[in-house]
Amino acid sequence: MSYPGYPPQSGAYPPQAGGYPPQQGAYPPQAGGYPPAAGGYPPQAGGYPPQAGGYPPAAGGYPSAAGGYPPQAGGYPGQAGGFPPQAGGFPPQAGGYQPQPAAGGYQPQPAAGGYQPQPGAGGYQPQPGAGGYPSMPPAGGAQQGYPGGPAPGQPMPNYPGAPATNPTMPVYGSNAPSAQAPAISKGYRGSIKDFPGADPLRDVEVLRKAMKGFGTDESAIIELLGSRTNKQRVPLVAGYKTTYGKDLFHDLKSELTGNFEKLVLATLMTPVHFDASELREAIKGAGTDEACLIEILSSRSNAEIREINQVYKSEYGKTLEDAIINDTSGHFRRLLVSLSQGNRDERETVDVSIAKQDAQKLYAAGENKVGTDESQFNAILCARSKPHLRAVFHEYQQMCGRDIEKSIGREMSGHVEDGMVAVVKCIKNTAAYFAERLHKAMQGAGTNDTTLMRIMVSRSEVDMLDIRQEYKRIYGKSLYTAISGDTSGDYKKLLLKLCGGSD
Repeated sequence: MSYPGYPPQSGAYPPQAGGYPPQQGAYPPQAGGYPPAAGGYPPQAGGYPPQAGGYPPAAGGYPSAAGGYPPQAGGYPGQAGGFPPQAGGFPPQAGGYQPQPAAGGYQPQPAAGGYQPQPGAGGYQPQPGAGGYPSMPPAGGAQQGYPGGPAPGQPMPNYPGAPATNPTMPVYGSNAPSAQAPAISKGYRGSIKDFPGADPLRDVEVLRKAMKGFGTDESAIIELLGSRTNKQRVPLVAGYKTTYGKDLFHDLKSELTGNFEKLVLATLMTPVHFDASELREAIKGAGTDEACLIEILSSRSNAEIREINQVYKSEYGKTLEDAIINDTSGHFRRLLVSLSQGNRDERETVDVSIAKQDAQKLYAAGENKVGTDESQFNAILCARSKPHLRAVFHEYQQMCGRDIEKSIGREMSGHVEDGMVAVVKCIKNTAAYFAERLHKAMQGAGTNDTTLMRIMVSRSEVDMLDIRQEYKRIYGKSLYTAISGDTSGDYKKLLLKLCGGSD
């Protein structure tokens, strides 16, 4: 694909205003033009910063203009269209960037101080502090030296993608193996699928008949709600009121009782309203269900958490953050507040060298010091992307011979220990985390029906098939069998419909 103005016209590389302002002294041009010849960029052995004769190259070229580079006011990116280069340009050298297939050119690696794709004309700018890695400088902050680099006085990291000073160090774009949870299953992994040809008007008529007259036809309600997805169930509330002038929730409450009533009502709520109501129940009252707070906030996406915040404020008249602050304390409060921001990095790329650095930071903050720096754990566990954290956990285990969960258990206690361990487990293997939560809910004399219902409803269209697989692998029996043995009646029948089958 050809970009306007690229390769550059005669006279210097005319930039557009608002791009990548060059820093004084950075990137003197090299002879030879662009793309560079062998020996150009990325540099050969020697890494970055260069040794004598390395990179940056001698002045003289790209393209030669009065005063060399930096160019006139404005800086990089270039003309409209800018970067990435046209097809065939900038052939990567060994150890360099691997071009990604996604539109927009290079996919940035999640390295501290790395590049963040600019929402505008394809240029790069330093990532803002909010939502990024904690070690990144805030947007607009004064920097010296290479843009996006370390703060003054800090050691300069390897130039991203350039040959490392240690040639065995994996770099971005390499095929180096990184630790992953069990392979992410492709395709739809929910147990409930759209019912073909579902008609809301016909469905509300079925519900009305099931509740009309003497007695209630629970089987009709179970069959209907257990075979519709959430987006097919939720419109029934408005459809019922439109058709009969009555409130569906009110009629169901008057006809049903106990856990079956609660489960039926839960299936008729949108996921975000259900999550908000569960968080509300976990916080209000004498005690706090800390495990519920961690479960929801550590397993939902940024967009879901932000939507939960909006619904919580509109439904309950106060922000979720205020509710958390009023009901919790200490480092556990800080963990929940961090998770409730919905600001985790969600990039899929993993830089193993940065994962090693984070693993070293966690080791230095816990096992390798007297006392524990919980803030460092909080910063990494709540801000880094989930794929990156899986690599961090693997590197940590390789480095000190102990799982990160066990280290947290040795270094912390109480709610903050439980919270940190739950976050780690949920990120390591989400399906196994929920399988464990379900097992604990049904273990022993009583059943934690609130947890059982919440997981069965909220995961039935997300990863219930994966949860069933993990449950069978870990506990040696199917989730279907476990639910059958621990519940009864209509409540059990609807739970089994959500489970979707035995394994």
